[in-house]
Amino acid sequence: MPEAAAPVIAKWIDYFQCEFKVSRNRGTKFGDYRSPFGGKGHRISVNFDLNAYAFLVTTVHEFAHLYTWNQHQHKAKPHGTEWKSNFKRMMKPFFELEIFPPDVKTAITNYLDNPAASSCSDLTLFRALKKYDVKEASVILVEKIPANGLFRWKDGRVFRREERLRKRYRCVEVSTNRVYLFNPVAEVELVS
Repeated sequence: MPEAAAPVIAKWIDYFQCEFKVSRNRGTKFGDYRSPFGGKGHRISVNFDLNAYAFLVTTVHEFAHLYTWNQHQHKAKPHGTEWKSNFKRMMKPFFELEIFPPDVKTAITNYLDNPAASSCSDLTLFRALKKYDVKEASVILVEKIPANGLFRWKDGRVFRREERLRKRYRCVEVSTNRVYLFNPVAEVELVS
């Protein structure tokens, strides 16, 4: 995470008596919050491979869950109005510290109008954060694959990119002819 943000997060870890874990990459989520259960206290984990800004946004997202749980336990929806309000409130110190570059700050500000369950569901924020990733030369976004172009997914399967359907691209797995919908900013490998 950005160095200037670390003291704030450290205070939150101490204050909330939270177990904070930097986790392996989980393809389906960037972070996770677990409420106290079975003798264990609050637990937050965040994927290790996120860039500094994405790591911080994810960390704040998970701490907003913790704070909401402390206020309402199971009476509040996971990404309901209480969580949204807490997430906005908990992002403020990082704006005051001017942690984020202008493009990310603008994207987060717009996202905070109505935060979603995941930062990657807001394509503007996701793209702004992705610009700060260390990219492998072979990685390309699905939206950059030409129509009818082939790409390889992380598990080795090969797909043909077809038309865009509202928010996602229709892609056909070459070996099975099964249709899948891909997020435009999913990272894949171009097959030549």
